[in-house]
Amino acid sequence: MRRLWTLIREEARCASRQEPVLASFYYATVLNHDSIAAALAFNLALRLDSATLPATLIREVCDQALQADANMRQAIEDDIEAYYSRDPACDQYCMPLLYFKGYQAIQAQRIAHWLWQRRRTAMALYFQHRIACEFDVDIHPAARIGRGIMLDHATGLVVGETAVIGDNVSLLHGVSLGGSGCCRGDRHPKIGSGVMIGAGAKLLGNIRVGEGAKIAAGSVVLQDVDAHTTVAGVPAEIVGSPLAEQPALIMNQSLDS
Repeated sequence: MRRLWTLIREEARCASRQEPVLASFYYATVLNHDSIAAALAFNLALRLDSATLPATLIREVCDQALQADANMRQAIEDDIEAYYSRDPACDQYCMPLLYFKGYQAIQAQRIAHWLWQRRRTAMALYFQHRIACEFDVDIHPAARIGRGIMLDHATGLVVGETAVIGDNVSLLHGVSLGGSGCCRGDRHPKIGSGVMIGAGAKLLGNIRVGEGAKIAAGSVVLQDVDAHTTVAGVPAEIVGSPLAEQPALIMNQSLDS
């Protein structure tokens, strides 16, 4: 854990030297903190700040959640590693923390989920509202999300209340994990580990996507998807098998045969 934080701090120092006008920015967002968790709490508070709930109070909530939950602290680091290894545009570890709204939205949802589990539903829903307004990402605080997650671009992502996302999953912009009908109860998709979901794909209802599956961009998925299967189309049909055990780690957008 310290290794990643050391790298991020060194990147911030180098950037400060290259762009002196940004020195105060890098000091406030990275160098003034003693851990990734502390820096994340500060940065999320800046983004979720509003006239009715100022950044100082939001930061207190974020700090409280991150200090209390070691699994969350590990997940925020695993997510940074996911961006660095899967996104060719991410060539520095500090970039998700400072600039990528998909990463920031997922971490804010983790805090909202922590609040939801402790029956602090009003604050959790407030976080959901601010995340949607600030990042254009709408994830219900009850949704369960694993670690090693990458939301590429993230704009327009929707994840419903009873959705579950496993570890090492990659989702692109415009993805919906939505319900079908107006019934209550378990009504949203369950996504296995290693799954890649292409841009604009819509997965609707209480369906299961097996581990290592790949959902092609623009697909509408209404039924279960077997593990290590590629589906595409409207409605989605099997078109092949992924060439990798975990398509999310490779990010190959082509259809497999």
